[in-house]
Amino acid sequence: MTEKTLRNGFIAAGLMNIIPVLVLSRFFTNDVIPETDPAVMSNFGLLMIMVWGLAYIALAVNYRKAKWVVGVFVVEKLIYVIAWLMWIVNNDVSKVYEKDLFAGLFYSVYGLNDFFFFVFFLYVFYKIQFKTT
Repeated sequence: MTEKTLRNGFIAAGLMNIIPVLVLSRFFTNDVIPETDPAVMSNFGLLMIMVWGLAYIALAVNYRKAKWVVGVFVVEKLIYVIAWLMWIVNNDVSKVYEKDLFAGLFYSVYGLNDFFFFVFFLYVFYKIQFKTT
């Protein structure tokens, strides 16, 4: 991948942490998302997801100088993937859809999105670690 592609990947990761949270939570007015998983997806948790998104965007230009921060992103995404998998295994997303379409969409896709960017950040970390081009 080119430098531009990787930089754009950081920006895309950030936007995917910000825009869907704002839209699907209806700017934090959708009560079904935090009610469904209050430990992870409270309104404060959603806000912190957006803060992570800002961190990805902030590092987009200088990610090569912050290898260990990229490593933290790998761990953070893995934690969200595991949290989502545990939620999916123990809950019925169709019941969330019955309460609210946007909340159902949120719980259907957030872990897939996090898995995609987990792989992306892992790839970037590997590239930095082994200085591949």
